[in-house]
Amino acid sequence: MEAYSQDLRDRVLRALERGERPTAIAARFEVSRVWVYQVRNRLTQTGQRSSLPIGGHRQSRLVGMEPTLRAWLKETGDLTLAEMCARLAAHGIAMKVPALWHQLDKWKLTLKKTPTRQRARSRRRASRTA
Repeated sequence: MEAYSQDLRDRVLRALERGERPTAIAARFEVSRVWVYQVRNRLTQTGQRSSLPIGGHRQSRLVGMEPTLRAWLKETGDLTLAEMCARLAAHGIAMKVPALWHQLDKWKLTLKKTPTRQRARSRRRASRTA
């Protein structure tokens, strides 16, 4: 979705300066009445006639913690995501488990369990396949 053009914003603001009603302006320019109010409020509150920037990159809260997280996983191999979130909270970083998993996945830092920790197969099943 794109912002309305600056030309349209300027025409709406000129119409407001002439004293036209926001409902009439909205009907004439085929925009919503709420948007007309938003444009007017933005001008009166901040003095800006342009739109807000759309999108952009937001840095992760963990951007500087990657070496620390890698060290935690190296010293304690069976650390769960919930335990890592608790440790991060002790460092002042509040993060939920799915967000932590997403960041670890970006870093290609997996929490795979070792084969010795996997569920043991029954002997009957192992003997049939052998």
